[in-house]
Amino acid sequence: MSDTTPTAASAPAPDKLSLGRVLRTFGLLIFLALNVILVSVLSPAFLKVENLLNVLTQAAPLGIVVIGQTFVLLVRGLDLSVASVMATSAVLATSFATTDNAMMPVIFAAAIGLGIVVGLANGLLVAKRRVSPFLATLATTIVLQGIRFLYTEGATGSTLPSGFSLIGQGRFLGIPVNLLILIALTIVCGYILHLSPFGRRIYLVGGNPRGANLVGIHTDRVIIACYVICSVIAAVAGLVLVGYVGQVDQWTGRGYELDSIVAAVMGGVAITGGRGSIFGALLGVLILILMFNAVILLGLPIQLQWILKGVIVIAASAL
Repeated sequence: MSDTTPTAASAPAPDKLSLGRVLRTFGLLIFLALNVILVSVLSPAFLKVENLLNVLTQAAPLGIVVIGQTFVLLVRGLDLSVASVMATSAVLATSFATTDNAMMPVIFAAAIGLGIVVGLANGLLVAKRRVSPFLATLATTIVLQGIRFLYTEGATGSTLPSGFSLIGQGRFLGIPVNLLILIALTIVCGYILHLSPFGRRIYLVGGNPRGANLVGIHTDRVIIACYVICSVIAAVAGLVLVGYVGQVDQWTGRGYELDSIVAAVMGGVAITGGRGSIFGALLGVLILILMFNAVILLGLPIQLQWILKGVIVIAASAL
């Protein structure tokens, strides 16, 4: 028996540039281009700058959620509670019953606090109690839903600081503010995943948890941190979405839990963990939004979107 100590080389390296990854990325870009061509043929006004900005504004809240979901998927997890976190964050925003913009930092701090608590709950259940990610995050979804309905008694709200309209619908130098938030998050989280030691640990844990343990990585801590990041980002996305739609109900963000997983998987993030990037996941968001627009422009039943989502997940998982 050898006395050698395991080194980092015994665990898989992060998702660095490789021929396979290049081909996947170019395949996504080609598919995106085909979608753009299809939609622009169906609607010649689609390629106008103003319309493209509107599409990006529509895609921004989902894009923000997908960034958080990517962290969890990379460590072999998934988070079904993101939509419920978004809705609870939105309800929390209206609970202050104020139109004073000076309260916005307090509202954001409260939402981030909510995200931290939910993320810790999910992470501890998955990493420490070994509950499956599906069951753990489904449980927190149900708990949050119950808390929302108990607190609001099912009522909706629209009392928000005017600053939320700026976040969701406003523009800075002609660029949608929610898109700028998405870009900022992409840069920060892209750095964390691809250039920081913590990002390397995420890929090692997702690619080979046993190997990561052998080289001294605290896999439980990495997994918990990823769930916290995901929930915090979802809470912020909930506030951005509130600003976009202009009001709050109990189901704000409904469907984002599945859409975020579908978009990430379509963008090359492996459900089995350890492979994928934020850039690819965001390409998946654009493709998903364009496909939904194409369904509407073609006059097809909107329920076809659900079928497409299922087919996409199966196809992407098989690749």
